[in-house]
Amino acid sequence: MLTREMVRRLPKAELHVHLDGSLRPSTMLDLAKQAGITLPVSDAVALRKYMIVDNAHDLEEFLTRFQVTIALLQTPEAIERVAYEMVEDAADDHLRYLEVRYCPALSTREGLSLDEVILAERRGLERGERDFGVRTGIINCSLRHLSPETSVEIAEHSVRMRPHGVVAFDLAGGEAGRMPGVHGEAFDIAVKGGLGITVHAGEAAGAESIAEAIHRCHAERIGHGTRLFEDPELEAYVRDRRISVEINITSNLQTHAVERASLHPVRRYLERGLNVTLCTDSWLMCGVLLTDEYWLAHTELGVTREEMDRLILHGFGSAFLPWPEKQALVAAVKAELEEVA
Repeated sequence: MLTREMVRRLPKAELHVHLDGSLRPSTMLDLAKQAGITLPVSDAVALRKYMIVDNAHDLEEFLTRFQVTIALLQTPEAIERVAYEMVEDAADDHLRYLEVRYCPALSTREGLSLDEVILAERRGLERGERDFGVRTGIINCSLRHLSPETSVEIAEHSVRMRPHGVVAFDLAGGEAGRMPGVHGEAFDIAVKGGLGITVHAGEAAGAESIAEAIHRCHAERIGHGTRLFEDPELEAYVRDRRISVEINITSNLQTHAVERASLHPVRRYLERGLNVTLCTDSWLMCGVLLTDEYWLAHTELGVTREEMDRLILHGFGSAFLPWPEKQALVAAVKAELEEVA
């Protein structure tokens, strides 16, 4: 019989989680004190509850809560600390691989350069790798409301910082009414520079957003992809090209992309052979770790242990890693999965 503790012990890969959505409440209190910032509440337990977005009407309202954490991420020390603690928390949840995404432009309010932000994040992740044995990568995001010129600048810096752990380029932020192709030049730069491409799409907009992410922005992975089912032909294309879909059940509930977990289309995608894996989006705002997402899929969608292993292996197989390293990691995870019973 599958138990939550068994799910926690499974090796897992987290491909879609935001740095600014995954701070520890205790760390937020420390950083706020250092920066002279007043938080909405001053107790760690109450702050954790406050930061969970359980009352948003849509994605735009969900994203407003990030302003609280972004204000705390304006120094190299703060960024490095949060990145390091994310790796520690990932290890506690039996993650073996972690890709952290963030828009570095959000941390330039007080004079940091994009490269200084990225290097601070990398220092934290590298220390975490050494201390906790979790392999990590950085995904740099631009945001839909930023100018295409800003996206180009972030893409150029991302390519230059490949030797410092940047593995991919992404576009996040409010999706409704903002098609990703507007930022197409940035994606051209990123893909020519050898970066992986993932794009938030199909969450607050329909399948047409996913299509443009793939055909104009070179997406190898789709963040969310909740509404892919609206276009069966595109769904088949995504399946046949093995484009990975990063599923975030709890986040989709909070933004009302779906109304009940039991109705989430990940069950459909899994049964139709799509390359899907489960992710959290944000540990703080969503109030979940990856174990919680897999357990939710089991209890609400009937995902079996065999299907769970398939979702997990899809995650490792879709990692933005060099092929030999990815193959070795997948082989090690397969052996580890067989040991957890």
